[in-house]
Amino acid sequence: MRYSHMLGRTLRDAPAGSDTTSAALLARAGFVRQLGAGIYSYLPLAQRSIAKIAAIIREEMERIDCHELSMPVVQPADLWKETNRWYEIGDELVRLHDRAGRDMVLAMTHEEVATDLVRHDVRSYRQLPLAFFQIQSKFRDEPRPRAGLLRGREFLMKDAYSFHTDRADQQRFYDACHRAYLRAFARCGIDVLVVESAAGIMGGEGSHEFMLEAEAGEDVLYICPNCDYAANREVAATTVHWQDEPLGEPELVETPDAKTIEAVANYLGVPVARTVKAVFYDADGRFVFV
Repeated sequence: MRYSHMLGRTLRDAPAGSDTTSAALLARAGFVRQLGAGIYSYLPLAQRSIAKIAAIIREEMERIDCHELSMPVVQPADLWKETNRWYEIGDELVRLHDRAGRDMVLAMTHEEVATDLVRHDVRSYRQLPLAFFQIQSKFRDEPRPRAGLLRGREFLMKDAYSFHTDRADQQRFYDACHRAYLRAFARCGIDVLVVESAAGIMGGEGSHEFMLEAEAGEDVLYICPNCDYAANREVAATTVHWQDEPLGEPELVETPDAKTIEAVANYLGVPVARTVKAVFYDADGRFVFV
């Protein structure tokens, strides 16, 4: 293969509008070309890189008995109406009509199709557990596409779906996927942080994200330096620790001009966590103390 015969010349300067270093370097090195807001063509160098990453992902997923298939990007809206996500998801979901006037969607994810496949093909619990994955294009009409490939509208996603007879088996496979992802990242030379996260439009519970520290990132992570707790700010739980102390005698204390808990705590020189605020309400004629 000759580089001189390959599409994708290098650029002296980054294209106008490159808002991150990664986006500028990918364009300058001849890996990608932007077609529209959040929409990119992957040139031969990028495609070769993607193929190597995809090969690693395939090996690690097949290692845990998760097999590859491919599901349609354009889907009948009836499935999305059945799960109610046709109504719950906003403008990120692209809605369209086919020539017969039927409602269709441009898939941003494939839970509906995956579940439809299983409900038609699986006839007995003895066929479970069952797991499959795909490496497929997705489209989400992001309101603010930015940072090159980091927040695009059309993107390549590896998504996996599994079906089980009970929670214990589901958790077993979830843990197996967790380990497979860590192996895949390690083989790519990426040191990731695993944090608790919100499930978002996918729904469900017990979600984790594999994060990489970057100045261009949009998420804030809370990481405990003394234990293994790490979470996205969206779902981070805060815990206040203090030593038990013997109760003293009740004492009347003046707190002039201190109208908030923080002001009272600062005035008395005590932590906010060691204060209690009492509020009285008249709730529908009943006296309520909170």
